[in-house]
Amino acid sequence: MKIFACDSTAKTASVALCEDNILLAEFTQNGGNTHSETLLPMTEVLLNSMKTDIDEIDIFAVSEGPGSFTGVRIGAATVKGFAHRKDKPCIGVSTLEALATNLAFGENKIIIPVMDARRGQFYTAKFAFKDGELIRLCDDMAQSFDDFLEEVRELGSKVYLCGDGYSAGRKLLGDEYSYETPEKLRYQSAYSVAQIAYKKYLDGDRTSAEELRPTYLRLPQAERDRLEKTKG
Repeated sequence: MKIFACDSTAKTASVALCEDNILLAEFTQNGGNTHSETLLPMTEVLLNSMKTDIDEIDIFAVSEGPGSFTGVRIGAATVKGFAHRKDKPCIGVSTLEALATNLAFGENKIIIPVMDARRGQFYTAKFAFKDGELIRLCDDMAQSFDDFLEEVRELGSKVYLCGDGYSAGRKLLGDEYSYETPEKLRYQSAYSVAQIAYKKYLDGDRTSAEELRPTYLRLPQAERDRLEKTKG
């Protein structure tokens, strides 16, 4: 079963091709270029390098958010377009769960993905990696820096951070409450998206291209500005 996965929810863009949960190829770019200009060329290079046609893909997986509003929309639209052509199933994956999956190996640990949500907030969630299994400890949320710091302190143990909010998170927590994460494990990985999607598929958790919906957690900036002006 061939799985195509992509993540364009932050500065990093990533696409991957898998056979079940085995990685065949992955292409990741962290140059900050516009994903609307890079995601399709990256996909073309990926598939051509594996001599695979888009019509051979059985499942299309995407990081559905949270993250950059534009990036989330581009990733979802790309996958919906591919899947719609041949009526193939789609699977949406939490960006934060995919980031936590990057660190789901080795010893038991607490993993906290942090993404820049602006306005002094992170998009974040908490996960435990215990006895070889990644366990979600809370729902995805938008959380202020102060609340984030307080909750981590209450955990009573140091944590591993990942995501584009890594530097800000480490600055808040310091070495007292957080470990250093290797740089290559901090960023979005389409392979992590594919791994989660494969598990969800086996559990019967899938949707059609028409039903796939991005997850934003907050209103877009333009909508928030409009509401604030209306209140004023």
